[in-house]
Amino acid sequence: MAEEKNGKIVKVAGPVVVAEGMLGAHMYDVVRVGEENLIGEIVELRGDRASIQVYEDTVGIGPGERVINTGTPLSVELGPGLISNIYDGIQRPLSALVEAQGSFIKRGSQIPGLPRDKKWHFTPTAVNGSDVRPGDILGQVQESTLVLHKIMVPPGVWGKLEGLTEGDYTVTDKIGVVKTQSGDHVLTLMQKWPVRRPRPVAQRLNPNKILLTGQRVIDAFFPIAKGGTACVPGPFGTGKTVVQHQLAKWVDADIVVYVGCGERGNEMTDVLKEFPELIDPHSGEPLMKRVVLLANTSDMPVAAREASVYTGITIAEYFRDMGLSVGMMADSTSRWAEAMREISTRLEEMPAEEGYPAYLGARIASFYERAGRVVCAGTPQREGALSIIGAVSPPGGDLSDSVVQATLHVVKVFWSLLARLAQQRHFPAIDWLTSYSFYKQYLAETFEDKEQGAAFVEMTRQAMALLEQESQLIEIVRLVGAESISAADRLALETAKSIREDFLHQNAFHKVDTYTQIEKQHDLLMLILRFHRQALAAIEHGVDTADLFALPVREDIARAKYIDYAEADKIRGIADLIDRQIRELYSAVTS
Repeated sequence: MAEEKNGKIVKVAGPVVVAEGMLGAHMYDVVRVGEENLIGEIVELRGDRASIQVYEDTVGIGPGERVINTGTPLSVELGPGLISNIYDGIQRPLSALVEAQGSFIKRGSQIPGLPRDKKWHFTPTAVNGSDVRPGDILGQVQESTLVLHKIMVPPGVWGKLEGLTEGDYTVTDKIGVVKTQSGDHVLTLMQKWPVRRPRPVAQRLNPNKILLTGQRVIDAFFPIAKGGTACVPGPFGTGKTVVQHQLAKWVDADIVVYVGCGERGNEMTDVLKEFPELIDPHSGEPLMKRVVLLANTSDMPVAAREASVYTGITIAEYFRDMGLSVGMMADSTSRWAEAMREISTRLEEMPAEEGYPAYLGARIASFYERAGRVVCAGTPQREGALSIIGAVSPPGGDLSDSVVQATLHVVKVFWSLLARLAQQRHFPAIDWLTSYSFYKQYLAETFEDKEQGAAFVEMTRQAMALLEQESQLIEIVRLVGAESISAADRLALETAKSIREDFLHQNAFHKVDTYTQIEKQHDLLMLILRFHRQALAAIEHGVDTADLFALPVREDIARAKYIDYAEADKIRGIADLIDRQIRELYSAVTS
């Protein structure tokens, strides 16, 4: 730690404190403010005056109180103990704070992010006497039944490895030494990293592998890639938070980092209560054994919202560097942008559109650009991925909002939530006509059977064409009635309705329907389009649409999504029912 440099408060404006006598300080240095040692970060320097954004409530802090510069940037502790933990925005473990101080946390609390008393069994995999470099894997710790935590050489450390031994260690115990040109670097299970600086990688790769979520409207129509970025904007009540929760529960990632950034406390409470009780569908173990939660609710200090986003992305990058696939959910980046606007106003910076600072777009871009599929630094060579899904809460659902537009400039997937769909109780309320994904070209590769993958992509194209046709026909039907359009168009409307209600609509609270395997998605869509294709042929031979729509098999198609995929034969058996019932109807007409 650098030599401490003390300053003195001259001004307090909400979360912004101005201190003088700060010569020698640097941008983004962490400082301790006032007699209670509140945590803050320098965000502006003018001569010997520093403007500090304080991550805690500044009530009672006044001019003349001291400011201590630690000389180090805001950093997080990375090591065993992250998994299953619940942190605030600046990586203070909330459960440890509750045990130490009760339900009301005192200001200036300094509990470390990783427990200092817990011992972990470390098994070395690197050989003493070998040359090591940043990112090399030294050994491993079984952190949970789902996570094998790799201990890596910290960035910036090169040299010869000595004294690495197996044993039980706390995160601060010495496990070995790297002999560097500048002296001995002591290795521990823990490393620190400044949150605003991206962690280094060896190479960036094309994000060409789909990240499966089990949500049909997402996987089939608007998929996100491993290492991809997605934006979920929508007005109040459209289900942004539920979408984020569903993705956190079911996404095909090794690690999930969930950041509740400025959202309402009751929503974050739901997460904290529900997640420990959930079972991971991929392993059968409790979901929390691969989750890190950061809770920074709307009643917490404004400045900490920015810190929580950076803390979350740094923890996610750390797990990515182990060669894992990581999914990060940020709910919501609008609250982060609002905090940025408030801090900018207190700093008397020139406002841009809607009062946001001129650097809003650059900050949002720098955050999303930390996603990606990469070749990790160090040996053995391994591939990791970090996918970011950010919710955006524009006022009144206005998609022309500055935060939405700045986000859309950098993300590759847009899931537009529509208030009208939510009011109709259609969830997820993702609008299929305005949403998009640039990763859909890789969808076919998610299937082991290449022909099945190609068929699924073609089916999604046909389904989307029917939904677009429905949007055009619906206006005509409102004017002249359904009887005035052709039988083929009436069938198109009915099939589009089936796609919406039987495929796109998904019940997050139903034991089976909450998660759908990609192969089951293929089979469900196949049933709907098979009925459409067979019915179209029957109409051409004189079968009445009313008779087709009344067939009992249509109820079977509607209920197919509630069939457990362990009984996939039942779903495929409905295809034979479709053929048989339409053939019988056709035979009755022709005879």
